[in-house]
Amino acid sequence: MPEPNYDEGAAIAPTGAGAAVDLAMAEGETLEKVPGGPLGTGPGGKPRSLWSDAWHDLRRNPVFLVSALVILFLIVISIWPSLIASGDPLDCDLAKAQEGSQPGHPFGFNGQGCDVYTRTVYGARTSVTVGVLATLGVAVLGSVLGGLAGFFGGGWDGILSRITDVFFAIPVVLGGLVLLSVVTSNTVWPVIGFMVLLGWPQLSRIARGSVITAKQNDYVQAARALGASNSRMLLRHIAPNALAPVIVVATIALGTYIALEATLSFLGVGLKPPTVSWGIDISSASPYIRNAPHMLLWPAGALAVTVLAFIMLGDAVRDALDPKLR
Repeated sequence: MPEPNYDEGAAIAPTGAGAAVDLAMAEGETLEKVPGGPLGTGPGGKPRSLWSDAWHDLRRNPVFLVSALVILFLIVISIWPSLIASGDPLDCDLAKAQEGSQPGHPFGFNGQGCDVYTRTVYGARTSVTVGVLATLGVAVLGSVLGGLAGFFGGGWDGILSRITDVFFAIPVVLGGLVLLSVVTSNTVWPVIGFMVLLGWPQLSRIARGSVITAKQNDYVQAARALGASNSRMLLRHIAPNALAPVIVVATIALGTYIALEATLSFLGVGLKPPTVSWGIDISSASPYIRNAPHMLLWPAGALAVTVLAFIMLGDAVRDALDPKLR
């Protein structure tokens, strides 16, 4: 019987225990050749945290990149609107009322003869300011109250749950019509305060559930057994692992608060003239939508793009921070 010919480069099919050893060696060599190490590890083979994993995914998500660029542009023109608009939003000429696009005035003029382009650019400052400050207030108040209720439980948790039930029963727009109708201030603070007042229960519920889930983990129980104080467990072990759901909801809610400010201003109980706001411009332009649609379309379009950008950003952040979607 001729002896089998084992060439040096021939493939050998291992069997038995040798198969497991060879397979493990092959996998080890493959992982060594992959830049950055195995899945879930960074350069040098160090394990990545949830936040570094999320940032790694976000940088490769086109939805996040597009929405982040739009939001960055809005923030820049909110701080320095004169970069792209050299006029004064309150400089009006009744002789040009409702006129269309002209050289130097690409969006035309509104019913008072004000430049629609300049007012649209300056309106971003008001909307972004209200949205950001309202979101920060809601996130801080809701996270603190909900986190403490979820950590300590007991009577404090029961009282907070009943209070949030009361606030959830209040319709937002109806509450704005009632509460803001008696306010005479022309600043943004009453509107921001109203949003924080009715917005914190949602973040409180989310923070409470996240803290309850985090405090049941083994590392928290180990810290408790080693004698760690409540403040140390909250700040060092629970808060970093319970913030992800709060950040996701707050990011999406930011666009909702911008839309809410425009809605209240449109109804006449939010911001009031001479404040420049997209909601005010939409309200003043709505009776002339047939004769001069440009007065309504440009501020309404800017509002829609802004709200959509923040919602898309929130969706991208949610996908990156949710381990179930990986």
